[in-house]
Amino acid sequence: MNAPRICWHASYENVFLALLTWWNGATFGTLLWTALYGEFVGEDEFGNRYYRTRGGKIDPALGFERRWVIYNGAAEASAVPPSWHGWLHHTVDVPPTQEEVTPRPWWKPHRPNLTGTPGAYRPIGSTLAQGRRPKATGDYRAWDPDR
Repeated sequence: MNAPRICWHASYENVFLALLTWWNGATFGTLLWTALYGEFVGEDEFGNRYYRTRGGKIDPALGFERRWVIYNGAAEASAVPPSWHGWLHHTVDVPPTQEEVTPRPWWKPHRPNLTGTPGAYRPIGSTLAQGRRPKATGDYRAWDPDR
């Protein structure tokens, strides 16, 4: 059995965070579920580890096996490579560790989610777009509830 990595330092703060938060890595419940019912499938280039129900057992509520990822660090769904994304979402049946995956031309390298940071996308017209707003064109009419 390939149990999930549990990286707890000797501080109570880290144990407390692991018990109560999901964005700092897997929760204690997820690690316990994975140890009891999970089967290690593989690891990607970012250190994310992928699991499925032991033996490929079909979940009667879903009608297919459960598949999940334990992120290496913060829970960042965009850090799942396209090859693993297809397996996680049952688009392909065979994980990338068991067959050669040919990268597609449209696959892009990972970029972290920059929402809430200075690097976030701000479209033209946004009040946060560095003070640049397009000139008014005169085609706007304010809403009037009596019209």
